[in-house]
Amino acid sequence: MTTLTAESLTLDAFLQQPETEPPSEYINGQILQKPMPKGRHSRLQGKLGGAINDVTENTKLAYAFPELRCTFGDRSIIPDLAVFTWDRIPKTTAGEIPDDIEAAPDWTIEILSPKQNANKVLGNILHCLNHDSQLGWFLEPDDESILVLLPTQAPQLYQGDAPLPVLASLPLVLTAEEVFRWLQIG
Repeated sequence: MTTLTAESLTLDAFLQQPETEPPSEYINGQILQKPMPKGRHSRLQGKLGGAINDVTENTKLAYAFPELRCTFGDRSIIPDLAVFTWDRIPKTTAGEIPDDIEAAPDWTIEILSPKQNANKVLGNILHCLNHDSQLGWFLEPDDESILVLLPTQAPQLYQGDAPLPVLASLPLVLTAEEVFRWLQIG
């Protein structure tokens, strides 16, 4: 995670800046560049987003957006997956997804990358929960665990074959074991 200096740069001023590659987030008045995703991160993000969308898009229950900038509560963050229930997906007057999303996702999912600060990532999940997100997942590929965070409960660590909590309206059953099995190719 690279911290870029921004003397007194406001959130509005940050949003007017050109995008960086990899993208940057605005957290507590600082610009923090996200690390470039590596292989395991990319694989988990793609498979998990696909698994969610496979059971939610056609039934118009929810949609998982990869790397979607969400700006709310004086932060502009980019969760690895931002899941919005169908009725909360922002839309333009033409019914399209807008470029600028100014809402917290219903479910935020973060995958820890090498050299990434775990507390910074957890801080983003907590920020989402403090702004009406219903669920947060924090995936740790090294120990194949998923920390599940809910607004008013103590975090729970999942490993193995116990079913993971998902948004109540979603017909999705996943386990940490299944999620991390996706790392195997073939």
